[in-house]
Amino acid sequence: MLQSHKFSLSNGLRVIVIPQKESPSITVAVLVQAGTAYEKKSNNGISHFLEHMCFKGTQKRPRPIDISSEFETLGASYNAFTSRDLTGYWAKAASLHTKEITDLLSDMYLNPLFNKQEIEKEKGVIVEEINMYEDQPRAKVSQILERLMYGNQPAGWDVAGPKENIIKITKDDFLDYRKNHYIAPKTFVVIAGNVSLNQAKELSERYFSQVPKGKKIKSLGVKDRQIKPAVTLKFRELDQTHFMMAFKAFSLFDERRYILALLTDILGGGMSSRLFQKVREDLGAAYYVGSSANLYTTHGFMDIFAGVNHSKTDLVIKTVIEELRGMAKNGVNSRELARVKEHRIGTFLLSLETSSDLAFYYGEQEVTMEKSLKPEQVIKKVKSVTKDQVARLARQILQNKGLNFAVIGPYRSSGRFKKLLYL
Repeated sequence: MLQSHKFSLSNGLRVIVIPQKESPSITVAVLVQAGTAYEKKSNNGISHFLEHMCFKGTQKRPRPIDISSEFETLGASYNAFTSRDLTGYWAKAASLHTKEITDLLSDMYLNPLFNKQEIEKEKGVIVEEINMYEDQPRAKVSQILERLMYGNQPAGWDVAGPKENIIKITKDDFLDYRKNHYIAPKTFVVIAGNVSLNQAKELSERYFSQVPKGKKIKSLGVKDRQIKPAVTLKFRELDQTHFMMAFKAFSLFDERRYILALLTDILGGGMSSRLFQKVREDLGAAYYVGSSANLYTTHGFMDIFAGVNHSKTDLVIKTVIEELRGMAKNGVNSRELARVKEHRIGTFLLSLETSSDLAFYYGEQEVTMEKSLKPEQVIKKVKSVTKDQVARLARQILQNKGLNFAVIGPYRSSGRFKKLLYL
């Protein structure tokens, strides 16, 4: 049985340690409550840009190559990510390099140079990253869906931000943002793998006790005034139609998240799911089709997504709507629920095999909810979900007033879709 340990440094920074003696590796992650949810319209994209800049040189390692070559000389995997609720920096290496990767990550987090020449070069990199996602219909349809659902507020903005913001960001903008968010009360260090608790405490004190104190700035809530279905489209001459359908749900603090996980699994969580069987196997109309839950600290939704043959687009939408109606009306049977519980528990356990898996599992819970559940607690909650709970949640969520639909393809008018989108 896994044991996790939590303690705080004198500056308020919190540390999570997950010892795994049998592991040959160690993962160290630095997670901070800084993401799109904490941005303003004028600086949307700065969380993601700042993440990039932490790799561009520090006082001790002034060139980007100094950081990357040192990680790679250690044989480490390393990267960073930015989401709506958090930014994370991580490295994974053989456990004999625990000290070295902790030193590297703390230096990047505490001492970025923000060299003006590097800032200007990285602007071009991020603009090209934005262009890349513009050219990927599966990614782009997700962006326009969230913009449709939440509009001009953080929940509706792109994590990478608009190009015009990126081009204007300066060193002073980074310094101001870091001063407000890269502080000890908003920072979590996670150390997982072949490490002792005493070693983790010594390393945390040595490398992270200098993270400055400060007052936490909370993210803004989400305003939601939707009262009827909403549709948006983007015209593209593509070989497929890509669409996403979504329904408003709740934040990740809601205990119904375990019920929602099973509901989405039943609908589109694997090759045995209802939508996969209907849309791909029976109709032969799509290569990818599925459903997922997307829950954040301020809001959440469940979605259904597919890339379909143009000539079968209307048929697929009708089929999805019929499945949703059936779910809301009839719920699930005992056999189906038992299957998805085993599927959910099995994939969950497989997702905890390595030191990096454990670091992200415990760390992301702590940084978003400021608490974490042991794996056995999660399994118990999944097993306790009943048929009635799934049916009740389906009726609550699968309603016209919360339906949103985004599509990318050779379409000039949304009228044809509006006629189909009624439960």
